[in-house]
Amino acid sequence: MRDAYHEELDSIGEDLVEMARLVGSAIGRATTAMLDADLRLAESVIAADDKVDTLQHDLEARAIALLARQQPVATDLRIVVTSLRMSADLERAGDLAQHVAKQARLRFPQSPVPHDLHTTLLEMGQLAQRLMAKAAEVIITKDVELALELEQDDDEMDLLHRTLFQHLMDDRWKHGIETAVDVTLLGRYYERFADHAVSVAKRVVYLVTGEHADEIQTAEAPVEGA
Repeated sequence: MRDAYHEELDSIGEDLVEMARLVGSAIGRATTAMLDADLRLAESVIAADDKVDTLQHDLEARAIALLARQQPVATDLRIVVTSLRMSADLERAGDLAQHVAKQARLRFPQSPVPHDLHTTLLEMGQLAQRLMAKAAEVIITKDVELALELEQDDDEMDLLHRTLFQHLMDDRWKHGIETAVDVTLLGRYYERFADHAVSVAKRVVYLVTGEHADEIQTAEAPVEGA
């Protein structure tokens, strides 16, 4: 019985990795669809989100069943509860990738992004994909140091997000209100996607150590004047 129980825990972890890989791929493909005005690719990203939702619902059902049958304590309880929270983060990240694809579909046959912002949005999409790939690696390896790196990596996304707003607030903006709204929404989707990747990594830190990532980072921060 205990072997089957731990196999089920391992299976939940494998599903989390699969979800992370799927949503990482989705944000990459959605970015291409958006910048290239590729309707077929956008539709495929939108449809593929069903698989992420199915994985999340199945994982949730199995985790709740484990809680009911096994009544886990200590580390095992932390694994189950944290896995539920990670699956919710990953499902939401998948929704955000789908939102990017829907924006591409909405503006087809044009791209919702003006040409002078293509590079910035491309960088945001590539960074989002890298962050989620790193989150998947953290789930697999349980590497606390790697997990703590993601928050620093996310600073780059925040910088790109601010760059978008600088363009929007520039007096030389000539693309109109509708495009400004599109760019504002897209920037928010990427910024929130990155936040979910960071959240997944932080939850792995808690799973491994029993401590919250913010507490560990505060404890490790150098004391001013020391």
